[in-house]
Amino acid sequence: MANLITRTTNNLMDWVNARAPGMMPVYRKHMTEYYAPKNFNFWYYFGVLALVALVNQILTGIFLTMHFKPAADEAFASVEYIMRDVEWGWLIRYMHSTGASLFFIVVYLHMFRGLMYGSYQKPRELVWILGMLIYLVLMAEAFMGYVLPWGQMSFWGAKVIISLFGAIPVIGTGLTEWIMGDYLPGDATLGRFFALHVIALPLVLLLLVVLHIGALHEVGSNNPDGVEIKKGPKGNRWDPEKPADGIPFHPYYTVHDLVAVGFFLILAAFIIFFAPAFGGWFLEHDNFVEANRLVTPEHIKPVWYYTPYYAMLRVIPHKLSGVIVMFSAIAVLFLVPWLDRAKVKSYRYRGLLSKVMLGILAICFLWLGKIGAGPGTDPVETIIGRVLTFLYFAFFISMPLWTKIDKTKPVPERVTMHE
Repeated sequence: MANLITRTTNNLMDWVNARAPGMMPVYRKHMTEYYAPKNFNFWYYFGVLALVALVNQILTGIFLTMHFKPAADEAFASVEYIMRDVEWGWLIRYMHSTGASLFFIVVYLHMFRGLMYGSYQKPRELVWILGMLIYLVLMAEAFMGYVLPWGQMSFWGAKVIISLFGAIPVIGTGLTEWIMGDYLPGDATLGRFFALHVIALPLVLLLLVVLHIGALHEVGSNNPDGVEIKKGPKGNRWDPEKPADGIPFHPYYTVHDLVAVGFFLILAAFIIFFAPAFGGWFLEHDNFVEANRLVTPEHIKPVWYYTPYYAMLRVIPHKLSGVIVMFSAIAVLFLVPWLDRAKVKSYRYRGLLSKVMLGILAICFLWLGKIGAGPGTDPVETIIGRVLTFLYFAFFISMPLWTKIDKTKPVPERVTMHE
């Protein structure tokens, strides 16, 4: 039986290769002949998990569009129809909503790993830039998707976020009306958000993901040691011309990653079946009520993955300044490859100062997320938010200084296998 399957597979591959000879070299280049460092650890799971989450969002989104109606007087009812009357519709909807939050969780952890191990340093600046563009498009994609169910928080969240563009001098009011297509979010807003969420932004996102992976495979993957395996000794048991400290991505890391994918899917299933709203973090309770432009929710707040930036916006008293600070908090991430002046890539071989600074950044981001998810009425919390915002920007502004003066440890010539 095994021989039959092998022969059938080989015959099929030969048939395809004879008719599309360019496909097999691409497959080999990015899978079987792509050599990755042999010392990947736990933090390197999140790249493949992000791909799994992306596939989930695309597939479930296709099924949801079959029944969703992008009109202000029908959108909420169509979501309820999916949840109550479409067979397994509730599961598809919760897979999509939970998948969005899980997508951001693995993306944030993927970004944090890049900061830890210096995966943005030369020659991987373009890989980092493309990754940040993916993050930016993902935020826009998630925001527009969040508006579509047309619940209370969808409507008022859209109104608040789009109204931020009104703070831009001269063109602000016109720009706000142009984005919404009206004076308030309505049919025009839903129609264009639906088109962007379902067609335009997913295409851009897929293109950026392909470019991100392609750019990574051109320069090679980083590793916890920050040692370039391409510059190390050559020759291993598979190919004498390939890095001695590398192993073929397929089948070794594809099989290795299946463990993480299995755990990830089990965790996702547990949330979907037992806590899809996750206490109001993944799905706000106000969004289970149809949008009413005459009734304002007690507290208007975005989904958790926007709350750190929303907190920065809210703690700044001047509206335009708050908008500038919020967008600058994202824009500054693009500059990291040129702000970091450290002689070594990985924080494993950096001094205490670098580790403390990265820890402060993580604490600031998480704490700002908690503040942004709250009502924003506590004056003490506002002061804390301003301090955290200052520390967040101080991390990046002072990065050229503290990365240059921080003590470093000797970096090994070849990768090590310790965790």
